[in-house]
Amino acid sequence: MDVKKLLSRLGLNSKEAQVFLALAKLGPSPVRAIAVEAGVNRGTTYDTLKRLLSLGLVSYYHQDKHQYFVAESPERLAALLEERIAHEEETKRELDRLRPTLDALYARRGEKPAVKYYEGFRGAKAILRDVLDTMGRAERKAYAVYSSLDLREHLYKEFPNFNEERVERGIRVRTISFGSGGELHGLDERRWLTRKQSAPTYVLLYDGKVATLSLDKSGSLIGILIESQAIAATERMIFDRLWDTLANNKPS
Repeated sequence: MDVKKLLSRLGLNSKEAQVFLALAKLGPSPVRAIAVEAGVNRGTTYDTLKRLLSLGLVSYYHQDKHQYFVAESPERLAALLEERIAHEEETKRELDRLRPTLDALYARRGEKPAVKYYEGFRGAKAILRDVLDTMGRAERKAYAVYSSLDLREHLYKEFPNFNEERVERGIRVRTISFGSGGELHGLDERRWLTRKQSAPTYVLLYDGKVATLSLDKSGSLIGILIESQAIAATERMIFDRLWDTLANNKPS
């Protein structure tokens, strides 16, 4: 990792990193010299220095009617990191405290469905991550899936350890499969509607949400997530009835 990436992780943007590094290289300097070294115009350099001053990464003094800026030592960067960690921990505690209030606001949105769109393997990962996070908070840690042979190979490319994490978090899943194959990983059950024919869409039903994943005409992965208690409840009723009928039926 280079120094600029480190400064970025500490919260500095690109220009702030440039100005800080230029000042560290120059030593005590006026704005004009810092701007030239950093390759940033003078006005932006001055505004950036004010931001660095507020972070305690830069100080200044006056000499012969001129203002000189000084980059603080690396110890100040370590202190800044400690401040950020403390701030993040405080923010997390505050989020935990306010979670019931936020959940209540979310619930009061009513039953107007919310629809989200996702694209590509990262989109599939985002949906799978939402499954784990949502079911991890749910009272009943169990969801349902219509699995498609044609989609299975695409689903976990960006999240290969999904099932391991699911099992680790104690989340159960029932799967009705279209097409042959399909492995069991633990805390899961699978039944087949058909072993000969696949389906064009992979569907996940979980705690008030219905997510679908399919391929468009170009072969790109498309995901749609519907958040609606009513829609999810209806789809789950259909799934449960079909699951029961498959207990005694042989798949075609």
